[in-house]
Amino acid sequence: MPENIEIKARVRDWESLKRKAEEICGSPAEVLKQEDNFFETKQGRLKLRVFSDDKGELIYYQREDIPGPKRSDYQIVPIKNPVKVKALFSKTLGIRGTVIKSRTVYKKENVRIHLDEVEGLGRFVEIEVVLLSCHDRLHGEKSAKQFMKKLGIKETDLRETSYIDMFEEVSGSKES
Repeated sequence: MPENIEIKARVRDWESLKRKAEEICGSPAEVLKQEDNFFETKQGRLKLRVFSDDKGELIYYQREDIPGPKRSDYQIVPIKNPVKVKALFSKTLGIRGTVIKSRTVYKKENVRIHLDEVEGLGRFVEIEVVLLSCHDRLHGEKSAKQFMKKLGIKETDLRETSYIDMFEEVSGSKES
């Protein structure tokens, strides 16, 4: 499975973070509207990311829930009919919840910076360092920490869990 090192943090100053990401990456961002439907699983997380009626991705990943840089093993499968896939998986696995967000994506080599505006939760930043065949986990963690520093992300802003977990914490249930 492909893997990356990632961090997630709450954003204090959206405009400042956006300027820093633009300076670091030196290229225009891509803005995506995403609907992530999480399904019940025995291990890891399984979500159907919907971009439109005819475009989506089925994403499975396993990741520790710890603050700071963490390894994530993932698999992504493109989906041409996410409406039917959602119906099938909802019926067979059960839906855990849905996360809707606007994601601004910046890219610099093997690093992706996501500025997320998550409905019902607020603004967050994610840094994903894709581990290439020539990189090990320590290299990825070092890169993630360097980007944290460049972006001005403080340790106290780091979050351990996924957005769906945050929704469950806020609501006190497994429904979002």
